[in-house]
This record gives sequence, C-alpha cells and structure tokens, in this order.
Amino acid sequence: MPLDSSKVIQFSGIVVTEGDGGTMVPLPYTNVAVKGTSRGESSDQRGFFSFAAIQGETITFSRIGFRAVDFVIPDTLNQKLYSIVQIMSEDTILLPETVIFPWPSKKHFEIEFLAMDVSDIQREAMEQNLSKEALAELRENLRVDGTEASRMVISQQAAGFKYEGQFKPQRIFDPLAWKQFIEAWRRGDYKRKENK
Repeated sequence: MPLDSSKVIQFSGIVVTEGDGGTMVPLPYTNVAVKGTSRGESSDQRGFFSFAAIQGETITFSRIGFRAVDFVIPDTLNQKLYSIVQIMSEDTILLPETVIFPWPSKKHFEIEFLAMDVSDIQREAMEQNLSKEALAELRENLRVDGTEASRMVISQQAAGFKYEGQFKPQRIFDPLAWKQFIEAWRRGDYKRKENK
C-alpha cells in the first residue's frame, strides 16, 4: 500500500513524570516507538522527542520502572505538526524468587558434563548455524529493532556529552589513529586527483 504523504506529520513532545512534592519532572531516555515498526526515538535529557510519524499510528512510550503507555495519533489533523506532553507513572514489578542450586562438587559436575550426549545431528546443526555464510546473511538481513536503535541514540548522546563545554582531545598520540592514517596513505587516499 503506497504511503499517503499528506498523512505524514512531525510528532513532538515531552515525556514527564511526577517528582518530589508532586512537581512534574522530565523523563529522559524514554523509548518512543511506533507500534509494529522499527521506527521511533528516545527522549533526550530534557524529556524531549521529535520524529516523523503518520496520522493514525499507535505510539508506545516505555521505560524500565515505568508503566508503558500507548497513544494513537489522531487521523483527522489539519496541520503537519502535532505535540503532546506524555505523563508516565512508576510501575513496581516484583519478580518471583529464584534459587540456584550448584552441583554438590566439581567432581559431580565433571561426571555429568562428560556424560552429556551430543549427537552428530546437533553438531551439524550448530556448525551450520554458526557458519560464516549464515552469520553474514544474518548481519545483512536482520533488521534493527526499536531497542537497538534507541541504544545507539543514547550511546551517541553520551559520547557527545562527554566533552560538552570543552575541546575534544586531539588523537595525535593515539596509535590506532596513526595506524588508520598510515593505511589510508598507503592506499593513496591523500593523492591529488587530476582534473579531467
């Protein structure tokens, strides 16, 4: 089904939660994802987010420790911009207790481990799943999900904040930077291209 460009809008807003004394405080690094797709965004340190969305889509707001919220963008908008203030409430989850019992001794573990039966069929399946071709195909075709995209955005923001307010250090004494420079020089990346 072709995309109706008239339905595309700039969806922006701020994610907040209740702070001390009942005040509203921004909620940074909240996942703001379009349900059923890999599109989305993470709120920044001030709780702000902004990305292109389509009218009628369901947006899911989620963050660890908070109750997930679904919001449907109205499909009767007359403007190309739509902004909201999304309130998130804390959610407490109690996980069941897990008790791990180790082997009585290292000797018992060795006996059980050596007695484990790994058939040729299981070995062949493992070798096929971990072959270079299978792993290359996974790297090429596996789509990025919203969680992975948000992790990448957060790591990029963290790298940017590392040197905020100061000059980024020069890599003049970095051996890896020198290695990359020498390899590029040997390849001829810095040769002047003659005008034709």
